[in-house]
Amino acid sequence: MDERRQQLLELGMRAFSERPYDAVSIDEIAAEAGISRGLLFHYFRTKHDYYVAVQRVAAEQLVREAFALEEGSPHERLVAGLHAYFRFVEQRAEAYATLLRAGVGSDPVVNDIVESTRQEFIERIRGQLDPALREGPSARLVRAGLRGFIGTVEALALDWIEHRDLTRDELVSLAVRAMVLAVPQAAGEL
Repeated sequence: MDERRQQLLELGMRAFSERPYDAVSIDEIAAEAGISRGLLFHYFRTKHDYYVAVQRVAAEQLVREAFALEEGSPHERLVAGLHAYFRFVEQRAEAYATLLRAGVGSDPVVNDIVESTRQEFIERIRGQLDPALREGPSARLVRAGLRGFIGTVEALALDWIEHRDLTRDELVSLAVRAMVLAVPQAAGEL
């Protein structure tokens, strides 16, 4: 990836994490990057295109961080992934809440990014389960349970952003229990 484009995406991740979409100034981003507004628009045709590109990069980073631990038991990987997820949320609280509470996230393109990220989480978690759970008679229950688990994790994150009265360890513990309840077939692996 072009170094300048990468720099702009990193600046955008910071800006959109700290401020709502409407409060982010393209002129300020360009000035911080040491470029003209026109050059920023060379890389991204509109502010919306820039925002979408930033959200794609953020979603990829979230998935990468949540699944960084490839060794260890399913329980250890789940706990590490949840810690990474909530750390990511904490660092980008404003943007995360806006996306999930339908601010700019109600945009169909951005909504597709959110939904495809959810699907990526579901498929990656399913891929770590025993093949009998992925393909056997209970596969549809596992899929639906994982969807519920993802919704629970998102709801926990939004509550945490709003109240800030739980530790990350407490959030992870709640999420692990939610996984066991949502996908009881996998409880023996967790």
